[in-house]
Amino acid sequence: MGALGWRYYENSAQKVTLTESGSTLLYPLFNEWAANYSRAVITTQATGSGTGISEAIAGTVIIGASDAFMTNAQVQAHPDMLNIPIAISSQYVAYNIPGLNSVHLVLSGPVIAAIYNGSIRYWDDPAIKALNPGVNLPHQIIVPVYRTDGSGDTNMFTLFLSRSDPWWNETVGYGTNVNWPKNPELHGGVGNSGVIDVLSSTPYSIGYVAMTYTAQIESAGLGYAALINRAGNAVLPSVQTVMNAASQYLNQIPPDGRIGIAFAPGSNSYPIATFEYVIVKKVQPSSAVANALKQFLTWAVSPDGGSAPQYMGKLDLIPLPQPVVQKVVIPLIDQISGPQ
Repeated sequence: MGALGWRYYENSAQKVTLTESGSTLLYPLFNEWAANYSRAVITTQATGSGTGISEAIAGTVIIGASDAFMTNAQVQAHPDMLNIPIAISSQYVAYNIPGLNSVHLVLSGPVIAAIYNGSIRYWDDPAIKALNPGVNLPHQIIVPVYRTDGSGDTNMFTLFLSRSDPWWNETVGYGTNVNWPKNPELHGGVGNSGVIDVLSSTPYSIGYVAMTYTAQIESAGLGYAALINRAGNAVLPSVQTVMNAASQYLNQIPPDGRIGIAFAPGSNSYPIATFEYVIVKKVQPSSAVANALKQFLTWAVSPDGGSAPQYMGKLDLIPLPQPVVQKVVIPLIDQISGPQ
């Protein structure tokens, strides 16, 4: 498609409805796109990445939005599906510690894993104190918060823990759903908004929240951590540090688009990062739907379309570099067709 970009499909698509379901991280972005995209009607639901993937596979929605690509087992069972990257994102490890929410505590993957499995129970545990010299940490029980719905944020968070902590990797692993350790302090929340609600109402809690919810985290007055990366440095989440992490993998993306980029190398790489995906069928219900979908997705990754700063910048999302769009994303989009 090259320089033709999304305009290639401008006259080929009818005004059809494209239904989307899935990632609560991507929900704010799809809302922005739906309000501003005029070549099709976009409907969007924040159901969680796991539901988005399953509904796209079942054909009950056209687009499944997900912070996680389909597993090898899912791909083998459903070879008719595409995993198309559309953006780069990250998440906060946020907390509610009265008196310390303005402080960026330093945490590591092994310490966070120990918090979630209950072997670190108090905020003034020696392992946390060692990472935060001079900080007056309270002797209060830590309340870890997790997503109860199938979640790409859970996949992102647990992939970071798996790559940074051998115990977690061998015992819990990663995925949109995992068997969480038997910790009686664990509390659950539905969606990113639900996790923020639990954190806000629960002193001394900790949880993981998508960067697209920055405004809600700030409004709730929550703190968030600097994380120890693979190079051993404490790094805060930002567009730049997430891009630093993603840049380590941009030449390694396979043709099917599926790659995990958590715990990246690099001295200033933030260790929780991911490519965001749309999960769609190769063969759509009609040629009109296929053309509308191709047009929309090509617009979504265009720097003068859905990847413009007016959409990505306000949500702390990072557009895919154009070489990735041209070499990986456009060839995947081109596989979409109507019934043969």
